[in-house]
Amino acid sequence: MPITIDTKKAESASVEETLATLQTTADGLDGQTARARLDEYGPNRLPEDRRSGWRRLLHYFWGPIPGMIEAAAVLSALVRHWADLVIIVLLLLFNAAVGFWQEYKASSALDALKQQLAMKARVRRDGQWQAIDAAELVPGDVVSVKLGDIVPADIKLVAGDYLSVDQSALTGESLAVQRRRSEVIYSGSIARQGQMQGVVYATGAHTYLGRTAQLVQKAGAPSHFQKAVLSIGDYLIYISLALVIVLVGIELMRGLPWLELVQFALILTVASIPVAMPAVLSVTMALGALNLSKDKAIVSRLESIEEMAGVDVLCSDKTGTLTRNQLTLGETQLFGVDSAEWLLRDAAMASEADNPDAIDSAVFAAVADGRVPEGYTLDHFVPFDPVSKRSLGAWQTPQGGTREAAKGAPQVMLDLAGVDAETRQRAQAWIDAQAERGYRTLGVAHREDAGAWVFDGMLALFDPPREDSARTIAEARAHGIEVKMITGDNQAIGRELAGQVGIGRNILAANQVFGADGAAPADLAERIDAADGFAQVFPEHKYGIVKALQAAGHQVAMTGDGVNDAPALKQADVGVAVSGATEAARAAASLILTAPGLSTVVKAVEEARRIFERMNAYAVYRITETIRIMVFVVLAMLAYNIYPITAVMIILLAFFNDVPIMTIAYDRTALDPKPVRWDMRRVLSAATAMGLTGTIGSFLMLYVAIDYLHLPTPKVQTYIFLKMAVAGHLTLFVSRTRGAYWRKPWPAPVMLWSAIVTKVAATLLCAWGLGLVARISWAEIGLIWGYSLVWSLLTDWVKRVVYRHLEHVAPRHREFLRTLQHPFHAYVGARRRRS
Repeated sequence: MPITIDTKKAESASVEETLATLQTTADGLDGQTARARLDEYGPNRLPEDRRSGWRRLLHYFWGPIPGMIEAAAVLSALVRHWADLVIIVLLLLFNAAVGFWQEYKASSALDALKQQLAMKARVRRDGQWQAIDAAELVPGDVVSVKLGDIVPADIKLVAGDYLSVDQSALTGESLAVQRRRSEVIYSGSIARQGQMQGVVYATGAHTYLGRTAQLVQKAGAPSHFQKAVLSIGDYLIYISLALVIVLVGIELMRGLPWLELVQFALILTVASIPVAMPAVLSVTMALGALNLSKDKAIVSRLESIEEMAGVDVLCSDKTGTLTRNQLTLGETQLFGVDSAEWLLRDAAMASEADNPDAIDSAVFAAVADGRVPEGYTLDHFVPFDPVSKRSLGAWQTPQGGTREAAKGAPQVMLDLAGVDAETRQRAQAWIDAQAERGYRTLGVAHREDAGAWVFDGMLALFDPPREDSARTIAEARAHGIEVKMITGDNQAIGRELAGQVGIGRNILAANQVFGADGAAPADLAERIDAADGFAQVFPEHKYGIVKALQAAGHQVAMTGDGVNDAPALKQADVGVAVSGATEAARAAASLILTAPGLSTVVKAVEEARRIFERMNAYAVYRITETIRIMVFVVLAMLAYNIYPITAVMIILLAFFNDVPIMTIAYDRTALDPKPVRWDMRRVLSAATAMGLTGTIGSFLMLYVAIDYLHLPTPKVQTYIFLKMAVAGHLTLFVSRTRGAYWRKPWPAPVMLWSAIVTKVAATLLCAWGLGLVARISWAEIGLIWGYSLVWSLLTDWVKRVVYRHLEHVAPRHREFLRTLQHPFHAYVGARRRRS
């Protein structure tokens, strides 16, 4: 019989009643029962609106562009141009097939990324704790939820002290709420403090989140790059339609048959509009993201690839990213206990044996037998959190008494024990001495039978830098990325490590930058921009650092791993969740690392820049081709009153040009040594210059064919068709690089061979005719090929001249903008000081 329990019943029922209803125990389910329930209830995920393959395919036959192609087909049938009709129908099927295939590849790549981003849950099955995909949870599972976890299902809490939960996304409550045994927590909430165990009573669409899914639906906002490219598409459509309207109006006055003219105009418009743009963009970004995942960097938002390519400041945390996160104990300093053995024992009692972090592991490694002495029984444990900066274990002693042990930041332990000024001064001197050597310090305290806290002493901890940190930071600087270190450790520790890895020694304490009251000084952006890093940082400081750097004009990447890092990760242009980050940090980040170290971030930036260059090359090529084809055809018809190219030829050109451009997602690109950002001025300038150069080349070919060679119109049309087919592919090669197109990086084999095959097909068509074009001789073909190659060299030269000019003008343009911005910043600063 199906097990059902709603939220109201779960809230009012006791723990025992809930376990009985779910036919489970506090020890969880066995594997066989869990598998049977998974088959019965389905995976623990919200239902997705997935269209069938047929619906997705039919979508490509509906819309403005397919409609224009279909209208052209109908007009071809009406004027009895059967060859045109066949070719147009083939174009329609080709566009649908290519769009469907590209969508399939993009969705497959995204599905692969989602698999790697799958949320994990810690569940008790067959009497053992194990980590599984949260999607495999079923009602009756017993799970553990701790600081930083995203609650994986609706859960009734059955064991533990307390859990502080942020459920603002679900209920609108702005403050975290405290939950204890017998209370419920909802799927999608974030655990802010504490650790508890609970039993799953609802999964998937049956959860509170599933029933109110509209609260968490997200509208994917297009990135700056997508907006820019889509605006280019709109611009090209308007230009094409304006030219077509002018053409149709004038040619109708000249007496051309209106059906034939409208059919030609429709086909010309379709060929000029960037039909493949959505497919090219989505596939380029999706396949690029898949490549990033192979480098242990998983993109959670495709749009973040653009921001990644433009990052010029990387704020890196220290532990585990710049260091190995393999702590070893050094010296000990005793205060309230007689021996290091007692100091280590209390430190172990304040550590978690089942799920130890790096500090806990170092403590247990130093304790005799690697565990707490026999006879002590754990009563409850409060894990470390970044707000209280301590962990605590409460134990029953062999004599029947109680002993509580706490460990954490030395200042927190000193305050907990309420030591006198002399003890505090002696402790601080030892802390400073260890910090000068790059050692972290850990304070330990205890109390017996709920008496006064005693400050036991301190442990020195050393976390050596990673072998690749210095090299990676040097590589980042070579790529135009400034690395700033952010750590919660002592300022002296941060300065020592930053000096060792090559970041610099200008490490500021956060309270020196923001002030003791957290207020931001007027020159905050300048001070943060000039610093090499920051120490004694709290999570709220990270957010302020990101905001200040962005205010100074930087594009910022920020690394983080904790639940309290989420605001800074969201605010950053690229939030990076480091390896081992909490689920909350992973949810807030746009880049998730699955391997430790900073080198993964640098690799991700490199790959993002390559992806950006591919999309940038596509934008340049698409604008160039529209100008080259549309402007030439319209002006040629107005000048010579003939069709310089037939409707069938335009359709064939669309075939031949679309195949190679679809491979741009796999192209090899140069790695820009500096951060790259969308520059519409540069793209439009280069594309317009190249397009006009191509238009002049086509006009010159038309002039030679008509006025010099006196060829009949069908042959003239074949000349122009072959010239535009060959030159179109050469334009693609010219567009993909800012340097000479015959130099490295050379095109990817798939792009090169697709261009060669389609060029050969166009050449053979012109040589054989096949009833579609007028035949021309091999000598004429050789002439057109030679002419196109020479003109491509001229186009490439024009492109390089434009880029050199823009690079020369750009610094002066930026300086001019800075002079405009300076009075504004001064005015804002003055207003802030007065207020």
